Amino acid sequence: MKIKILVLTALVAIGLQVFSQSKPFRFGLKVAPNIGWISPDTEDYENDGPMGGFSWGFISDITILENYYFGTGFNVSYLNGKLNFPYQDEIISGGDTTLYQGMMNRVYNLRYIDLPLTLKMKTNNFGKVQVYGQIGFSMGFNVKAKAKDTFTYKVGNTEKVDDSEHNISDDVTFMKGSLLLGGGIEYFIDNSTSILVGVTYSNGISNVLKNWNPVNKEDQKAIPNYLELTLGVIF
Repeated sequence: MKIKILVLTALVAIGLQVFSQSKPFRFGLKVAPNIGWISPDTEDYENDGPMGGFSWGFISDITILENYYFGTGFNVSYLNGKLNFPYQDEIISGGDTTLYQGMMNRVYNLRYIDLPLTLKMKTNNFGKVQVYGQIGFSMGFNVKAKAKDTFTYKVGNTEKVDDSEHNISDDVTFMKGSLLLGGGIEYFIDNSTSILVGVTYSNGISNVLKNWNPVNKEDQKAIPNYLELTLGVIF
């Protein structure tokens, strides 16, 4: 019994010492330009290259042990990407409506509220600089989904192009999951305030598209990924 009391006392003393040396909670703000792309997992669907995006949000570090933190917060993320895939659409010409098959180039403009949950590990200070790495998971909730479509089809031997913009919320899942891996540095302006510069890679692990393609009869499946440059200040 005495040994258990001594162990408990020692653990409490260590915990108090850790919290006396570092703030238990730190909060801040971030902005983060990103490069995103969509990886399709449906037959005849092709990625058409990366696109720029952006996010901003609130960040927090909660002390677990010395140099170990629970990182969380929320982000408003603007993620973009492009896909090419077979498509059919009704085209109105001369008062008549005709169904044509062709190729669709779709630019996805997706907006999410992301909730990251990460383990953040920091080195001891090198002067005013501290290096960190983090790994974890993020859950995203879609709040807006729009598309810029370029539909290319043929009328006889003549190639036609039809451009349009519209809401595609019915084609996008409400939730998405991602694995996060990142790292960077904090530069301390004073004892409690620091400027953060880092890089984060988000690897999607869940499909974000719904419904099926009427041309190839396949379910739509695709995963968004992005690489972002994080700039922030923590207090």
